[in-house]
Parts: sequence; structure tokens; C-alpha cells
Amino acid sequence: MVESSAEKTEAPTQRRRKEARQDGSVARSTDLTAAAVILVAVIMLYWAGIRLLAGMKLTVQAMLASQFGSNATQPTDLAAMFASGGRIAVASIAPLLIAIVGTALAVAVMQVGVLFTPRPLIPRFSKLSPARGFKNLIDSRARMRLVMSLLKISLLAGVAVPVVMRDLPGIVTLAQLPVMQALGAACGVVFWLAIKLAALLLVLALIDFAFQRWRSEQDMKMTKQEVKEDLKQMEGDPMTKQRRLRIARQLAMQRIQQDVPKADVVVMNPTHYAVAVCYDSASMRAPKLSAKGADFLAMRIRQIAIVHGVPIVERPEVARAIYRGVEIGQEVPPQFYSAVAEILAYVYRISGKRISA
Repeated sequence: MVESSAEKTEAPTQRRRKEARQDGSVARSTDLTAAAVILVAVIMLYWAGIRLLAGMKLTVQAMLASQFGSNATQPTDLAAMFASGGRIAVASIAPLLIAIVGTALAVAVMQVGVLFTPRPLIPRFSKLSPARGFKNLIDSRARMRLVMSLLKISLLAGVAVPVVMRDLPGIVTLAQLPVMQALGAACGVVFWLAIKLAALLLVLALIDFAFQRWRSEQDMKMTKQEVKEDLKQMEGDPMTKQRRLRIARQLAMQRIQQDVPKADVVVMNPTHYAVAVCYDSASMRAPKLSAKGADFLAMRIRQIAIVHGVPIVERPEVARAIYRGVEIGQEVPPQFYSAVAEILAYVYRISGKRISA
């Protein structure tokens, strides 16, 4: 069956990808950032929990011992108490906050790279349509998100319930232990449960991110006609390109017809390349390239040179080197002085022309 040109079956072009990125339409998973942050937060709380408790203990001890002043109701004593407590709190919580913020930024950069674009901030009144909002609530993607959310809850419950049931006898006996021992045992149970749930969330988030990448690629797919239009905008209309090429060729031909008759010699390849060189010792420091061409233009340079009696010399190596290394109107570089001087001397000798002093 012949594929319909309206079907989006073609991979997106680079221009389409760039526009989508500028619009903020990039593959990303908010669940991945949240899962990574939760996992890091749990680990940091387990590692820095003792420091947090120690900081709280120091603050309470200082308040009870009246280290900040004799009367906590006085403004100076109250300010000193808040300042000291704030320093202890910042020193205790700073590693946790730095780890959380750093993780969130790192995961975001890993997903979409460094991207600054104001386009998503531009108000779009079409998004305020109640009909469109209702449609978004019942479309296939909304249903898929609902199914995924229920699946996540079921999986999390499937992990949490067996762990709690396994540790239930120990949890029940925590009330019989001393306070610090009970607190340590409870923290251990909560920590390992949180680690397992965070790891499961991270795995589910990675799956969600892969799905978002696939869906973003599908959304960016283009029809064959869209690809043609996109390539036309990137590279230009083929008819326009041909017209520009034709105009450029006409201008090149006009320049060749004007400059080749003024040249002192035309150096050939013998057929693929041709360069026209002129030299006037009174006004030039070195010989200049008057014209150059390859294939068809080389043939035209040769024909014009024959018509106007310009000497033609076949030196393939010199012709190729000057054609590739020198632009029209530029002086011949020093590395070509010896070869060009030899050619000009030969031309002047057979033509009887003298170099003016």
C-alpha cells in the first residue's frame, strides 16, 4: 500500500529539533528529578542526622543554661539567642540543602542540557480555553498518566507493606526500649524502607524518562511534505538556487571576458584549470591573478586568450597550485615567485616584450 504523504513517518530535521528545543519542548521527566532528590535527601539525612540532632541539643542546652543572657525576654538576649541558634542550624542543614539543590540541577542538566529560552514564558491565550483544558483531562496521555500513577502507587505499596510486616514485631517492641535506643532502631527501620522506596522510584523514573524521549521523538516526526518544506527553508528554493548560480556564472563570464585580455599569460592544466596572470613592474609589487576557472570556465579562458592573442603556457602543477591557493585580484604568494617569474620571462622572450623599469 502506498504510504500517504500526510503520515508523520519521517525523522525530524535538525531545524525542527532546534525549534522544538527553543520552544521548551524537550524530553524530560519530573519524576526523575524528584526520585534522585529523594534518594540523595534520605542518604544525607542518615549521614547528617547525628549532626542535626547534635545541633538541636546544643541550642536547647544553651537556652536552658541562659548562655545568651539572664533574661530571654530582653531584645538583646533574644537576638543573641536567635543568632547563635541560626548559626548552628545553618551549619547543620547546609550540607543537606547543598546536596539537594546540586542533585536537582545535575539531573536537570543531564536530561535537557544547558537551555535558556524565554519562549515558554510567553503568554498563550489558547491555553486558557476551557474546552482545550477539558480535552487535556480526558485525552490518551492523561489516561496514560493516571495509569502510570496508579501503577507507581501499587508498586510502592508492594514494596513497603512486606518490609513493614517483616519488621512489625521489632516495631512493636520499640516502646519497651530506652529513648535513644528506640530512636536509633526506628531511624534504621525508616531509613532502609526509604532507601528501597527511593531506589524503586528512581528505576520507575528512568523508565518514564525513556518513555518521554520516545514520545518526544514521535511528536517531532514530520510528513514528507514537511521535510521538503523544511529543507527548502534551510537550503533555499532549488529554483532560486539555480537562478542564483546562473547569475553568478554570468557575472564570472563577464569578468573573465574583461580581465583575460589584459593578462600577460594564461597558465593551463592543460584542460581542467586555467589561471590568468598579469604583471606591471611600475604599479605592482608582484604578479596578480586576473582570472581563474575550472573545467568549462577554464575552456572559456583559453578561448578568450586565443582570440586576444594572450600567450598560453601549460604548467599543470603551477596552474593547480595557483587556482587553489590564490583568489582573483590577489598577488601571487612568494612561494610561486620563482615559477611565475620563469613563465613570464619565457613569455616576454618569445613576444619581445620588455619589462618597464
